[in-house]
Amino acid sequence: MSAVMDAPRIVPPVNPASASGSHESQPTPAAQRPTPALIRWCKFNVVGGIGIAVQFAALFLLKSVLHFNYLFATAVAVEAAVVHNFVWHEQFTWADRVESSWRESVPRFVRFNLTNGAVSILGNLALMHVLVGRGHLNYLAANAIAIAMCSVANFLVSEAWIFEKRFN
Repeated sequence: MSAVMDAPRIVPPVNPASASGSHESQPTPAAQRPTPALIRWCKFNVVGGIGIAVQFAALFLLKSVLHFNYLFATAVAVEAAVVHNFVWHEQFTWADRVESSWRESVPRFVRFNLTNGAVSILGNLALMHVLVGRGHLNYLAANAIAIAMCSVANFLVSEAWIFEKRFN
């Protein structure tokens, strides 16, 4: 016999779960799965990213096209984004935790506006005043900084209070 024929055969290890011939993918071990909080944080940021576009568009329209004062324009633009974000957070980010009905949504929207809206509007106005009014930074760049700084606080308040997990 030739040397090639006499060499030992190397066989790759067989996954016992797939030994049955099933080609279905196996569940990812729990240690490798993203946590629900991480998934929710990602969803929050997707919604927030679209909300940023809403806010920037409204701010640009109000300030550059309609020539409103930058602080007034900022407040209106932030509120537009807050309303947008609430609708999408209720339908997407925290859809597993909430019952979307007028009876449940209206009080939740009030809480969202009083917390996320207040953090966003007050935080944006204060930071815009400092960055634009005193620091002479471009109003859109300043707005991006303000949004980023308010984001974490808004997520934590939403997770813990606005869309809190209810136990039946």
